[in-house]
Amino acid sequence: MIGALFVLLMVFGVRYCENQNNNRNQLEADTSLIQEQIKNVGKLVVTEGTFSQVYSYKDSRKFYIDIFSARKKALIVVNAKATIAYDLSELKIEIDEENKIVRIVAIPKEEININPEIKYYDVTQDYLNQFKADDHNKIRHRIERSMREKVEASTLKSNAKNRLVSELQKLYILTSSMGWTLEYNQQKFDSAESLEMIKG
Repeated sequence: MIGALFVLLMVFGVRYCENQNNNRNQLEADTSLIQEQIKNVGKLVVTEGTFSQVYSYKDSRKFYIDIFSARKKALIVVNAKATIAYDLSELKIEIDEENKIVRIVAIPKEEININPEIKYYDVTQDYLNQFKADDHNKIRHRIERSMREKVEASTLKSNAKNRLVSELQKLYILTSSMGWTLEYNQQKFDSAESLEMIKG
């Protein structure tokens, strides 16, 4: 009886160790797969838009106790391409293997890039008040500021956030299918749709 009991204990012991080893191997495989998916998600999410506007630029300088004045003016047509991007390679994530939790620690801020194409029409300038490099820099700065305000007021930012959420939903689908939990700001997601809260 003692011998049989000893053999049974040995068999159960070996099976238990094999089970633990298999579980550990599975956990490592799951972790590797999740890390690989995070790398795949780590691409630039871009939303692009175009904006057009016409500006009228005028400048006047007075000389000799305001007796004479020199003027310059131009009609400026701007076609600008604006992009909003999230560099998801900077997405910060922690993997809690013990509790099978993937925590999103930080989401990168969106990057707004504006590339204006500026064309000048109907340019007139007096000899004493001509267009210089400083004028062109000043005009470009005003145009970029105006275009940035237009981008902020447009749907580009919300479209970019939608793209961001759709990328993160891929990560949720993977973690969920493997029995893991995706978490952000101490909130656990129970569906792909619940990631919409990230937009806020």
